[in-house]
Amino acid sequence: MARPGFATRLYQGEANLNIVGRRKMWFTIAAALVAIAIGSFAINRFHLGIEFAGGSEFSVPAQVDGKTFEQSEIQQAVETAVHGVDPEAQVNAAQQVGDGADANYKIRTSELSATEMAEAKTALAEDLGIEATAISDQQVSSAWGGAVIDKAMLGLVIFLVLVSAYLVVRFEWRMAVAALTSLLFDLIFTAGVYSLVQFELTPYTVIGFLTILGYSLYDVVVVFDKVQENTRGITASNTRTYAEATNLAVNQTLMRSLNTGLVALLPVGGVLFIGAGLLGAGTLKDLGLVLFVGMGVGVISSILFAAPVLSWLKDRDPKIKAHNARVLARRAQQSNDVARGERSRSAGATEGDEVSVLAGTSTPRPGARTTQKRGGANRPGTKRR
Repeated sequence: MARPGFATRLYQGEANLNIVGRRKMWFTIAAALVAIAIGSFAINRFHLGIEFAGGSEFSVPAQVDGKTFEQSEIQQAVETAVHGVDPEAQVNAAQQVGDGADANYKIRTSELSATEMAEAKTALAEDLGIEATAISDQQVSSAWGGAVIDKAMLGLVIFLVLVSAYLVVRFEWRMAVAALTSLLFDLIFTAGVYSLVQFELTPYTVIGFLTILGYSLYDVVVVFDKVQENTRGITASNTRTYAEATNLAVNQTLMRSLNTGLVALLPVGGVLFIGAGLLGAGTLKDLGLVLFVGMGVGVISSILFAAPVLSWLKDRDPKIKAHNARVLARRAQQSNDVARGERSRSAGATEGDEVSVLAGTSTPRPGARTTQKRGGANRPGTKRR
């Protein structure tokens, strides 16, 4: 019968990939990625948006004196006016506030001086053909962005505390530590990507970071649930070490993790590459990148990082350490027994061959009839002619 292909064995959890056994390699790769991310934090820092760095804001009504303006038209006019006074100024995407006749378009830019704001406002009014008094402007303080960061950090701390408590109650403290370590790696790596590509850090980015927290832990919990099932009562058996049982659980949940991750990444990839890349929706870019990178690395880290960390922690438990020693000692004994058996069979086969060879030249048994070739001496009882 033909052996199933690798894809089939992988889907059925029978591929037996040695993932946990190579944990030193995964730890080295993770440490290198974290070092690169931290180095980027120190050198490149982050490209802060206007909400965090502060800036200026223009508010233009959607309808003025019977004229109705489209969002793209307002966006283009503001960019032209602002770059006319400061070519290096950053202009965010226009956002509509309100509906109907009361609708306004708010556009935030880099911080401009009072003179520059007045000149940009005049140029914008002339471009749109409306009175300058119809356009309002104001300075945006970075304090608002700081308040967003403070609330996000508070939410992060509360989330981690609740998740840690759940994991300790549902599993054990080592699994909680492994899961939180994997989550911390996801956040650092995703933030490092943001720092390297210099995407703008906005409130949408913060929302994305909070979103990937739950998704990263979801896949880890799925893997750990299977690990707990495979290792329940493991010390009563001498067939597998804890690391081997963990590796089996990873193989059994591998296709589920990959399928779930792929299905989740497809819509996020559409938001990032189609919405932001092809359609030019700048606000989607900030949210799409953090979700795409965070969810993708979350799937990978749950397989290649969280489970090896758990195995590393459990191997330091005295009970698991003693169990692993018993399993390895039993295997060594079985290997020695097999080797001795093979040597015994080999020695027996050699002795039998020697006996067979000697049997052809041994003396006849008493009373055995001797055989002679034809033409030789006459046998007893024969007459000579």
